[in-house]
Amino acid sequence: QVQLVESGGGLVQPGGSLRLSCAASGSIFSINDMNWYRQAPGKQRELVATITNIGITNYADSVKGRFTISRDNAKNTVYLQMHSLKPEDTAVYYCNAAGRGSDSAFGSWGQGTQVTVSS
Repeated sequence: QVQLVESGGGLVQPGGSLRLSCAASGSIFSINDMNWYRQAPGKQRELVATITNIGITNYADSVKGRFTISRDNAKNTVYLQMHSLKPEDTAVYYCNAAGRGSDSAFGSWGQGTQVTVSS
Protein backbone atom coordinates (compact mmCIF):
# COMPACT_ATOMS: atom_id res chain seq x y z
CA GLN A 1 0.00 0.00 0.00
CA VAL A 2 1.29 3.42 -0.98
CA GLN A 3 0.47 6.41 1.22
CA LEU A 4 0.73 10.10 0.42
CA VAL A 5 1.14 12.71 3.14
CA GLU A 6 0.82 16.42 2.40
CA SER A 7 2.22 19.28 4.45
CA GLY A 8 2.76 23.01 4.19
CA GLY A 9 -0.73 24.45 4.12
CA GLY A 10 -1.85 27.35 6.25
CA LEU A 11 -3.17 30.90 6.35
CA VAL A 12 -1.50 33.50 4.16
CA GLN A 13 -2.33 37.04 3.12
CA PRO A 14 -3.18 37.89 -0.49
CA GLY A 15 0.02 38.22 -2.48
CA GLY A 16 1.86 35.84 -0.20
CA SER A 17 3.54 32.51 -0.86
CA LEU A 18 3.31 28.95 0.40
CA ARG A 19 5.09 25.72 -0.45
CA LEU A 20 3.23 22.43 -0.26
CA SER A 21 4.97 19.07 -0.03
CA CYS A 22 3.66 15.57 -0.56
CA ALA A 23 5.72 12.50 0.28
CA ALA A 24 4.88 9.02 -0.94
CA SER A 25 5.80 6.02 1.17
CA GLY A 26 5.31 2.27 1.04
CA SER A 27 6.31 -0.43 -1.38
CA ILE A 28 7.04 1.77 -4.39
CA PHE A 29 8.71 0.50 -7.53
CA SER A 30 8.01 3.52 -9.74
CA ILE A 31 5.82 6.62 -9.81
CA ASN A 32 4.48 8.05 -13.06
CA ASP A 33 2.54 11.31 -12.94
CA MET A 34 2.27 13.24 -9.69
CA ASN A 35 -0.51 15.78 -9.43
CA TRP A 36 -1.92 18.51 -7.23
CA TYR A 37 -5.68 19.03 -7.08
CA ARG A 38 -7.74 21.43 -5.03
CA GLN A 39 -11.31 21.64 -3.87
CA ALA A 40 -12.93 24.83 -2.68
CA PRO A 41 -16.15 24.79 -0.62
CA GLY A 42 -19.14 24.04 -2.80
CA LYS A 43 -17.00 23.37 -5.87
CA GLN A 44 -15.74 20.30 -7.67
CA ARG A 45 -12.20 19.09 -7.23
CA GLU A 46 -10.00 20.55 -9.97
CA LEU A 47 -6.59 19.66 -11.32
CA VAL A 48 -4.05 22.36 -10.51
CA ALA A 49 -0.75 20.99 -11.78
CA THR A 50 0.83 17.80 -13.11
CA ILE A 51 4.42 16.61 -13.41
CA THR A 52 5.50 13.46 -15.23
CA ASN A 53 8.31 11.17 -14.15
CA ILE A 54 10.66 12.97 -16.54
CA GLY A 55 9.68 16.43 -15.35
CA ILE A 56 7.18 17.58 -17.95
CA THR A 57 4.72 19.95 -16.29
CA ASN A 58 1.25 21.24 -17.00
CA TYR A 59 -0.86 23.80 -15.16
CA ALA A 60 -4.42 25.00 -14.91
CA ASP A 61 -4.82 28.38 -16.60
CA SER A 62 -5.81 29.95 -13.29
CA VAL A 63 -2.38 29.25 -11.72
CA LYS A 64 0.00 29.58 -14.68
CA GLY A 65 2.85 31.93 -13.89
CA ARG A 66 2.14 31.81 -10.15
CA PHE A 67 2.50 28.13 -9.17
CA THR A 68 5.40 25.79 -9.84
CA ILE A 69 5.26 22.01 -9.47
CA SER A 70 8.45 20.02 -8.97
CA ARG A 71 9.46 16.60 -7.72
CA ASP A 72 12.36 14.81 -6.11
CA ASN A 73 12.29 11.26 -7.44
CA ALA A 74 14.89 10.07 -4.94
CA LYS A 75 12.56 11.11 -2.11
CA ASN A 76 9.28 10.21 -3.86
CA THR A 77 8.13 13.74 -3.09
CA VAL A 78 6.25 16.34 -5.09
CA TYR A 79 6.13 20.04 -4.28
CA LEU A 80 3.87 22.94 -5.18
CA GLN A 81 5.40 26.39 -4.82
CA MET A 82 2.65 28.99 -4.80
CA HIS A 83 3.29 32.71 -5.25
CA SER A 84 1.02 35.75 -5.61
CA LEU A 85 -1.75 33.91 -3.83
CA LYS A 86 -5.31 35.14 -4.24
CA PRO A 87 -8.41 34.61 -2.11
CA GLU A 88 -9.77 32.39 -4.87
CA ASP A 89 -6.86 30.00 -4.29
CA THR A 90 -8.42 29.11 -0.94
CA ALA A 91 -9.14 25.37 -0.96
CA VAL A 92 -8.10 22.01 0.37
CA TYR A 93 -5.14 20.88 -1.72
CA TYR A 94 -4.69 17.18 -2.44
CA CYS A 95 -1.80 15.35 -4.00
CA ASN A 96 -2.30 12.32 -6.19
CA ALA A 97 0.14 9.83 -7.64
CA ALA A 98 -0.02 6.72 -9.75
CA GLY A 99 2.61 4.12 -10.44
CA ARG A 100 3.69 0.61 -9.66
CA GLY A 101 4.16 -0.92 -6.25
CA SER A 102 6.14 -4.02 -5.44
CA ASP A 103 3.42 -6.31 -6.79
CA SER A 104 0.69 -4.17 -8.39
CA ALA A 105 -0.22 -0.80 -9.81
CA PHE A 106 -1.40 1.90 -7.44
CA GLY A 107 -3.24 5.17 -7.48
CA SER A 108 -3.25 7.07 -4.22
CA TRP A 109 -4.52 10.30 -2.72
CA GLY A 110 -3.27 12.27 0.22
CA GLN A 111 -5.51 13.44 3.03
CA GLY A 112 -5.45 17.07 1.93
CA THR A 113 -4.01 20.25 3.38
CA GLN A 114 -5.95 23.48 3.86
CA VAL A 115 -4.75 26.65 2.16
CA THR A 116 -6.53 29.85 3.18
CA VAL A 117 -5.75 33.16 1.52
CA SER A 118 -7.24 36.01 3.48
CA SER A 119 -6.34 39.36 4.98
